[in-house]
Amino acid sequence: MLRPKKTKYKKSRKGRLKKNLEQKANKLQFGTYGIQAIERGFLTANQIEAGRRTITNFIKRTGKVFIRAFPDHPLTSKPAEVRMGKGKGAVNKWVCKVKPGKMLYEVSGKNPTLIKQALKQVSFKLPMLTKIV
Repeated sequence: MLRPKKTKYKKSRKGRLKKNLEQKANKLQFGTYGIQAIERGFLTANQIEAGRRTITNFIKRTGKVFIRAFPDHPLTSKPAEVRMGKGKGAVNKWVCKVKPGKMLYEVSGKNPTLIKQALKQVSFKLPMLTKIV
């Protein structure tokens, strides 16, 4: 599962995804086709891994996959049936904050129809609306 090796602080606040668009990772850089987020939201490490597996299983060894989303933000939660108070819960999962326009995956290869089918399959596994670029 994806997670950072080391962080300055163990826990952080959830924060808010503001109404602005992605500025840096909004264009294709590594591949010929990519999947781009249209909505904002959180993408967990498990969802990123599921998308990667789907692409690699679909295109076999005919292309290369680039993952542009990395889960670097911790989300905490308390166990079930625990009373209020007693501090913040333990880190439950790592997420990537996704703004509209962010490239999530990029794929390069020789067979464009196969790549487009793979990216369409990935879009079903993601919790936000996406488009193929």
